[in-house]
Amino acid sequence: MNMPALFDLTGKLALVTGSSQGIGFALAQGLAEHGASVVLNGRDRDKVEAAADRLRAAGHTAHALPFDVTDPSAAEAAISAIESGIGPIDILVNNAGMQHRGPLEDFPQDKWDDLLRTNISSVFYVTQPVARFMIGRGRGRIINIASAMSELARPGVTPYTATKGAIRNLTRGMAADWAKKGLQVNAIAPGYFKTPLNKALIEDKTFSAWLETRTPAGRWGDLDELKGAAVFLASDAASFVNGHTLYVDGGLTVTV
Repeated sequence: MNMPALFDLTGKLALVTGSSQGIGFALAQGLAEHGASVVLNGRDRDKVEAAADRLRAAGHTAHALPFDVTDPSAAEAAISAIESGIGPIDILVNNAGMQHRGPLEDFPQDKWDDLLRTNISSVFYVTQPVARFMIGRGRGRIINIASAMSELARPGVTPYTATKGAIRNLTRGMAADWAKKGLQVNAIAPGYFKTPLNKALIEDKTFSAWLETRTPAGRWGDLDELKGAAVFLASDAASFVNGHTLYVDGGLTVTV
């Protein structure tokens, strides 16, 4: 068995949602570094184009496709446009997400609705049309981005925790439905990484000190440390891995 070849993504096309920055961009970059062509997505056209330019400047094949993943009609139209104009989607990474912090008893209903629509519904809206094409070809890799909060909870982020717990079980359900049709559906659950989504926590010295003590690795994660998990789950190396949630968290979820 040629081990390097197992992780080679040359000739594959990957769509990564929410990939103009942060975790999404890092995952797209990691897939591109292993040979995949990537389609970057986000709502801000300028940011998506700038991210694609960064990958192209590094010698990768990257396409920019801004669309709103929370709009099912827009998502379906975008998937059809990729399939007809760029190529068949081999890998889908559902990364788009949002956070809103606040005490549960005062949590605004509109923010609750935003979290559900962005963190859960968008995964269904994007994955369903992609899966139809994948099922027709008898193959495909889907990677959902869960969280350490799929397993744990802490004050102030209960609605977010609910959405990420749902992603873990949605991943299981997708695998149960589609494994026999040739699809591998798994999730990556990051711990705490230095991203724009965590800006408030990064700037909170008390929280950072607590996190570094609480996490066995003793530090925040670096975005590059998520690339390997994505490449593994997207590659032939994971051909018999299905419905699994891979925690990349420095040991946070296995300690008390």
